[in-house]
Amino acid sequence: MDRYLEPQVRRDLKRKMVFVGGPRQVGKTTLARNILGKSAAGLLNWDVAAERDLILRQAFPKARLWVFDEVHKYRKWRNYLKGLYDARAPGQQILVTGSARLDYYRFGGDSLQGRYHYLRLHPFSVAELGSDSAADFAALLNLGGFPEPFLGGSQTEARRWSNDYRSRLVREDLANLERVQDLGSIELLMTRLPELVGSPLSINGIAEQMQVSHKTIGKWLAVLERLYAIFTVAPFGSPRIKALRKARKHYHLDWSLVTEAPIRFENLVACHLMKWANFREDAEGHRTELRYFRDIEGREVDFVVVENAKPVLFVECKSSDRDVSPALRYLKARFPGTDAWQVSAGGFKDYVSREGVRVAPAVALLKTLI
Repeated sequence: MDRYLEPQVRRDLKRKMVFVGGPRQVGKTTLARNILGKSAAGLLNWDVAAERDLILRQAFPKARLWVFDEVHKYRKWRNYLKGLYDARAPGQQILVTGSARLDYYRFGGDSLQGRYHYLRLHPFSVAELGSDSAADFAALLNLGGFPEPFLGGSQTEARRWSNDYRSRLVREDLANLERVQDLGSIELLMTRLPELVGSPLSINGIAEQMQVSHKTIGKWLAVLERLYAIFTVAPFGSPRIKALRKARKHYHLDWSLVTEAPIRFENLVACHLMKWANFREDAEGHRTELRYFRDIEGREVDFVVVENAKPVLFVECKSSDRDVSPALRYLKARFPGTDAWQVSAGGFKDYVSREGVRVAPAVALLKTLI
């Protein structure tokens, strides 16, 4: 199936290089093949020895579009691409894909600033799949949004895929890109993290359990975020509210790792909102962030989408039909112009409360995103 980023990639290729980053096996290579068309002659993968040799020798196929997959594993990749882009023939297009934060892995050298557009590819979502049936939503919630397990349709195979995915991410991607010695401990951290989704992350608590330093845990979390294994969400603060502003929450791009159903649902919603926020930023130029709200009196709202420094959307997640959350009412009262939703995984009610909060099944909101 065509991915949601494909039209934007095609448009951007006419102006600059395009970098497409995202977690491994999310569909970046398939996206590139769709753009290349029937002939995939322009695709060169750094992980394939023969193709890596072609890249280093600059022995490129005759193709209007060159696609470099995983080339960020080459330490001089940015200078390499700069030279290639500056010396390219008129009309030659360059697409770079990688399973890491391509805007982070620079390894020194000259900057590529102004020569590329960066787009982030996310797993499948309700809007991208184009279906809002209860069965499709349940499949997405249980199998995750990565193409292979979702399209396979088997929960057993999805679990096996997730286990293999985590191991390969640490043993292959992380080992190739980061100077980390204790890979076994990072694998252990990856196993522990799904249990902590949805609550402010206590780095001190994890460090104490794993008997390593606070600094080391912080470094490992940053590594996992750079590799698109997780993403973190900062608190939303404003002079109008007495918000806490330190502890972050975290979520997994593969939400099927989260075993507790209500928390898995919250993780799914987080991924949908982050996908929308990233698209708004990457493709449309808005400064969009995903946050959460928690104040000194214990009121908490799961998600706040902030755009150009102003809240534009509040979202509270519930497993079933419930009265409007007092915390959501509190936040809506202080920002009356901000859209507010309370969404449920298994509820049926759909109405607008007297405070202006839309209470609805989750798909009513998620299908309006990206």
